[in-house]
Amino acid sequence: MKTLKILLVIFLICLVAGIGAAFGLYNWAAKDLPGFKKITDYNPPLVTTVYAKDNQVLGYFYKEKRFLVTLDQMSEWLPKAFLAAEDASFYQHDGVDLTAIARAFVANMKAGRTKQGGSTITQQIIKRLLLTSEKSYKRKLKEAILAFRLENYLTKEEILTIYLNQIFLGAHSYGIEAAARTYFAKHAKDLSIAQSAMLAGLPQAPSRYNPYKNFKLAKQRQLYVLEQMHHLNWISTAQYKEALAEEIVLSSMPDPSWKTGAYYLEEVRRWLIDEYGEETVYKGGLTVTTSCDMKHQALAEKALRRGLLNSAKRRGWLGPIENINPGDVSRILEEGPQDTEKIMEKDNPFKAWVAKVEKDKAFVRFGKYQGIIPLKAVWWVREPDIKKSHEDAPNPKDVRKVLKRGDVIWVTVNKAPEAEEGIWELDLEREPLVEGALVSIKPDTGEVPALVGGYSFNKSQFNRATQAKRQPGSAFKPIVYSTAIDNGYTPASIILDAPIVYANDEQGKLWRPQNFEGTFEGPTLLRTALVKSKNLVTIRIAQKLGIRKIIERAKALGLRTEFPADLSVSLGSAVVSLVNLCEAYTAFARGGSYIKPRIVLSVNSAWGEELYSSVPETVDAISPQTAYIMASLMKQVVQNGTGWRAKVLKRPIAGKTGTSNNEQDAWFMGYTPYLLTGVYVGFDELKPMGKWETGSRAASPIWVSYRKGVEEDYPYQDFTQPPGIVMVNVDANSGKLASSGSSKEFFLPFKEGTQPTERAGSGSAGSDTPASADDLFKQTF
Repeated sequence: MKTLKILLVIFLICLVAGIGAAFGLYNWAAKDLPGFKKITDYNPPLVTTVYAKDNQVLGYFYKEKRFLVTLDQMSEWLPKAFLAAEDASFYQHDGVDLTAIARAFVANMKAGRTKQGGSTITQQIIKRLLLTSEKSYKRKLKEAILAFRLENYLTKEEILTIYLNQIFLGAHSYGIEAAARTYFAKHAKDLSIAQSAMLAGLPQAPSRYNPYKNFKLAKQRQLYVLEQMHHLNWISTAQYKEALAEEIVLSSMPDPSWKTGAYYLEEVRRWLIDEYGEETVYKGGLTVTTSCDMKHQALAEKALRRGLLNSAKRRGWLGPIENINPGDVSRILEEGPQDTEKIMEKDNPFKAWVAKVEKDKAFVRFGKYQGIIPLKAVWWVREPDIKKSHEDAPNPKDVRKVLKRGDVIWVTVNKAPEAEEGIWELDLEREPLVEGALVSIKPDTGEVPALVGGYSFNKSQFNRATQAKRQPGSAFKPIVYSTAIDNGYTPASIILDAPIVYANDEQGKLWRPQNFEGTFEGPTLLRTALVKSKNLVTIRIAQKLGIRKIIERAKALGLRTEFPADLSVSLGSAVVSLVNLCEAYTAFARGGSYIKPRIVLSVNSAWGEELYSSVPETVDAISPQTAYIMASLMKQVVQNGTGWRAKVLKRPIAGKTGTSNNEQDAWFMGYTPYLLTGVYVGFDELKPMGKWETGSRAASPIWVSYRKGVEEDYPYQDFTQPPGIVMVNVDANSGKLASSGSSKEFFLPFKEGTQPTERAGSGSAGSDTPASADDLFKQTF
């Protein structure tokens, strides 16, 4: 009995000591435990998704490729597969599974190494989000304490959702949605049992079991997961067999980022960072909707690239990329196209190797194909000379004087063979050094369906649509003429087109402006001066109005730049960006008020909260009558002037070309009531593009090429005539009412009360315009 009492005392002492030790151990581990805020307010780094129109993805921004999904947005087999692989008793334990720990301990002791882990999914979350990966008993004890506590803070479903979104699954994929896209080109909700099991096998060693790197190991791990699911009766025998038999086809969902619409996406990125900061943009999981239309964007990029290629060819031949011997040709062939899917695209030159040259053709190899370059395909080759256009130089008559064996050159396909293994007919190309941009705006909403900032985003991220400021040349003239219309002039006003000289006393210099073609037409209708882009008439109008009024009008139309207070402003000497000039032109397209471009339409947080919503912003600038008159006059620029290439669309198109001094910058601004498009072409550094590289030749073909592809999407629509406008037939020479004796006449709009009242040939001075005989005489001096 005495011995029993002693043993009982010893037991009680040991029990108290054990409890005390356990309590002390708990306090030791728990004294500096982190809080749960990082988990309960789960906010992981997420992918920001940028959408174009019709819910097409324009691109992604992220540091970690993770897309947040809830359990009801997953395949029902995904959670089961992960639980079978990682924590089968998840719904039975309270954060720590002592049985699993004991089982892992025995397995590891037998193996002599760490073969199996005993951590629950809750513990894994604690380790990843709250603790370090330090291997120590203290960290493990903290993990167990926190896991137990977390189970009392969150539901099992919430814990599982966090785990499935947080887990790293290899191949830069975080969470099951990113992994589903990376390995199977599917969304998490569409995965099969077999696919779910393969993903569930990854957490143990994501790099080792990555099926792209080691498919055999990944299949072994998938088999283990399927066996576990079957053993737990989470799938039937039939489902198990079906999953085993299912062929696993690896495929990654394409990432559209920085492909079609790269310049557009970059503009969105810069705007988002300005508004929300880089951290939010790359980790906040924003949902961004833009006004980009992928059809418009793709066509705009193709049109600009082809237009710049053509412009480069008009400047002459710079020679081959390099010359290599036959032993090195495999390097070039590997760079060439390997299939015919995109080989026919004329905006996308590829490399070819010249194998043989004859007088009338060259034989080349590219990719796995063979082709010829006939003599007619090198018509443009000449020594570069900016003082000559290609029309001034004779066409080559011998291909051997252009190419030689071993040359590596740029080509595009002109004609495909009947059979793929046949001989392809190719065109010789050269990569452009000249750059350009294109912007399209919907005048009614301000949406921007297309924005292209250069030939290749991969080569230059500088956006010439929004960041470059260049002289618009004559594309500025509609601003001058709209000012004239509001200050006593009409389309029938007569202004003298004759030489003029201005002295700059401060600089001791003379300014002798000239018309582009170097000719003068004497008394000229205002309408004709705009259609033919007469510099001297424009300057005389600006002098009469005062340059201050023109600058005020430019600012009223939304142009944001520094305007020198001299007459050169009337010829477009003040630098502007393409997107800003498009913005100003919307006033002519929409009846007097300009509309601000809307690239980003909405921004939502990862949780669906609306952070930003764009609404159309309009600013009244000119009267509807003035806007209509300018649209009517610019329609005649297309029908009878420098914008003639746009006539091919057979639509009521208004437009204006622009060319700065020495053909340094070329512009074409063209619009309809439903779509306004501006095109700019020029070198990044200020230098001439060459003879005749004008807005008409360099820029307007790009405009036409793009608009040909989208015009059919819009119904035929002309500009609506507002009240207060009268249409009158006017004699082309005198500006008076047309008569039976008029050799040529124009049907022109006038503000009511300003139209001419006298007929041509009547001897009257005509309408009350600034073009009386005395006035014309004064304009000479």
